[in-house]
Amino acid sequence: MKLLIASDIHGSAYYCRKLIDAYNSEKADRLILLGDLLYHGPRNDLPKDYAPKEVIAMLNGLKNEILSVRGNCEAEVDQMVLEFPVLADYAVIMTDSGQTVYLTHGHHYNIENPLPMKEGDVMIYGHTHVPLDETRAGIRFLNPGSVSIPKQNSGHSFLVLEKGIFTFKNLEV
Repeated sequence: MKLLIASDIHGSAYYCRKLIDAYNSEKADRLILLGDLLYHGPRNDLPKDYAPKEVIAMLNGLKNEILSVRGNCEAEVDQMVLEFPVLADYAVIMTDSGQTVYLTHGHHYNIENPLPMKEGDVMIYGHTHVPLDETRAGIRFLNPGSVSIPKQNSGHSFLVLEKGIFTFKNLEV
């Protein structure tokens, strides 16, 4: 199974469209979204083509292919317009290679405050808008960065998981 993992769309119709184009060109089986889908938040400038209603329509068109967790910008009102669950603090999946992967936004659980995990597990989270690949105590921590508002000179990035291998990719290639 091939997964495309992204975070922090923040209501950008432009980058949501590019993400869906990448999802289709990658021929991924599922789109994993790590929160902050519609709202840009008070700390961020408006992203390019800020249009949450367009993002809603695009994501709802893929509702049967999306697994999403709650970001710090998600609220119950977001769940009222999105046709797939977005309010879980974390999700757990098993990869084809047998790894346990924890998915969360990163504002509660992250590399500094991980969920209970064991050696060999993987935690993927967003929130910081900065890509990360670091292993601590045998646990791998990954952050795909941000689709729409990258920080620290990083690109508009996402992750692909295929055959147990995580690959960072950029929407602006």
